[in-house]
Amino acid sequence: MNFDLTSEQAMIKRTIREFAEEEVAPGAIERDKTKQFPTEIFKKLGELGMLGLPFPEEYGGAGADTVSFAIVTEELSKACASTGITYSAHISLGGAPINLFGTEEQKQKYLAPICTGESLGAFGLTEPNAGSDAGGTQTTAKEVDGEYIINGSKNFITNASYAKHLAMTAITGNVDGKKEISAIIVPTDAPGFSVIDNYEKMGLNASNTTQLVMEDVQVPVENLLGKKGEGFKQFLVTLDGGRIGIGAMAVGVAQAAYEKALQYAKERQQFGRPISQFQAIQFKLADMAMKVELARNMVYKAAWLKDQGRPFSKEASMCKLYASEIAMEVADQAVQIHGGYGYMREYEVERYMRDAKLLEIGEGTSEVQRMVIARLIGC
Repeated sequence: MNFDLTSEQAMIKRTIREFAEEEVAPGAIERDKTKQFPTEIFKKLGELGMLGLPFPEEYGGAGADTVSFAIVTEELSKACASTGITYSAHISLGGAPINLFGTEEQKQKYLAPICTGESLGAFGLTEPNAGSDAGGTQTTAKEVDGEYIINGSKNFITNASYAKHLAMTAITGNVDGKKEISAIIVPTDAPGFSVIDNYEKMGLNASNTTQLVMEDVQVPVENLLGKKGEGFKQFLVTLDGGRIGIGAMAVGVAQAAYEKALQYAKERQQFGRPISQFQAIQFKLADMAMKVELARNMVYKAAWLKDQGRPFSKEASMCKLYASEIAMEVADQAVQIHGGYGYMREYEVERYMRDAKLLEIGEGTSEVQRMVIARLIGC
C-alpha cells in the first residue's frame, strides 16, 4: 500500500494549487457577492490543459487518472467551491458519459470541445418530479422520421448556460409497462431549447445552475448516447464517478474551513492568550484535522479503485457521504471558533458553510447514499 502521489500527480497538485491560490482565491468573496461566473478562470484552466484532464489525448484530453481529477477538484474547491463544482460537473457529468458510452464519431464531435474548453460539460438528469427518484423522469423523446422530438424540462442543471451540448435522459418508449429511459446528446442552441438562469441559491453563487425547457426540440437519432433504453444504467455509472468529484469538493471546502479556523485561533486573544491554547478549541481543531484527513483518504481510495478498473460504487458513495457531512460539520465548527466574526462574510467561513450544504444534497442525498451503501453491503 503506497500513499505517495506519482510524479505526475504531484506535479498536477503543485500546478493547480499555485493556480488556485493566485487566480481563484483572490476573487472568491466578490464572486460570491456578485454571482459572477468565473469565465476567465475556466479559460485559463483550458490553457493549462485541465479541462480534459482524465480523458484520452486523441480527443484533446490529458490522459490523466481519477486521482488527479480529485486533486484538482479539491484544490479548486478549497479556493472557491463555485469554481470547484463547475469543474467537477464539467468533467464527471459533462464529459464522462460521452467518453464512457459515446461512439467514436460522438467523441470527436462532442467530447473534444469539452476537453478544449470550447464548451463546458453539463448533464440533464434532474426534473421537477425526478430528484432522488430519477426513474420518475417525465421528459419524452418521440422518434419520428429519423429524429427524436423532445419535450419536457430539467432543473438544477449545472453549467448549461456555458454548454454547447449536453447529454440528457428522456423516455423513448415503454417496455413491459415500464419506462424506457435513454440518454440523448442535445445541442443547447437547438430550436425550442431554452436555458433559464434565475435561481436564487443559498450558496455556490458563482456557479451556473439552470432550468432547461424543451419544446419540440428535434435531434437526429444518431445523437442517442449508448444503447436505447440504457439511459438509467448509464447515469447510475456516471453518478458513481460524480460522487468522487463531490467528495473531493467536500474535502477542499473542509480543508479551507479548518485552515481558517486554525489561523484565527492562533491570532485571536481572549483572557490574555490565543484561544488555540484553550483545550476546548484544541479538541475542536484536532477533530477537524482528523476528519478532513479521513475524508481525503476515502476519496483517494475510491478514485484509485476506479483507476484500477475495480468496483468502486460502494467506496464512491461512502466517500461522498462522509466527506460531505464532515464538510458541513467542519464549516460549522469553523464558524463557532470565529464566534461573532464567523457570522460575517469577510471572514469567509460562513461561505464555506453555505457552500457545503449542497454537497449533502447533490449527486444523491445523504439518505440516498446510505440506501446505496446498504444495498452494496448486502442488506
